Amino acid sequence: MVRGKIEIKRIENVTSRQVTFSKRRKGLLKKAHELSVLCDAQVAAIVFSQKGRLYDFASSDMQKMMERYDIHRSEYFGAERLQKQQFVQEVKNEMAKTLDQIELLQLHCRKLMGQDLDSCSVEELKEITIKLEKSLTIVRSRKV
Repeated sequence: MVRGKIEIKRIENVTSRQVTFSKRRKGLLKKAHELSVLCDAQVAAIVFSQKGRLYDFASSDMQKMMERYDIHRSEYFGAERLQKQQFVQEVKNEMAKTLDQIELLQLHCRKLMGQDLDSCSVEELKEITIKLEKSLTIVRSRKV
């Protein structure tokens, strides 16, 4: 006889829910034990019932496994935090470069508009004159 798939949702009947919890908890802890034996893996499983009762399985000392978990977790999140900080720093550096470019372009535009020419060298003034003459030539050719 083949069992049909059950819909995974909360069981409303309290008695049925408790029976199902008990059976599935035992199955889960049994599978954890089998995994540890068959694969020589360190396995820990922690289950809290609805009433707060603790059920656990550990293939070795639970305290040592929890400490090991905490170490790995802090290393992972520490590395993740470092990556985020590096990313933020890269974005800040790029933003600073972009702001510098904007400032240079604004200064260049002001010079082309005839503002802030006092700070220009003779070479810069010659370049601006050449650019303006080319622009004037283009505008005159469009008029014709």
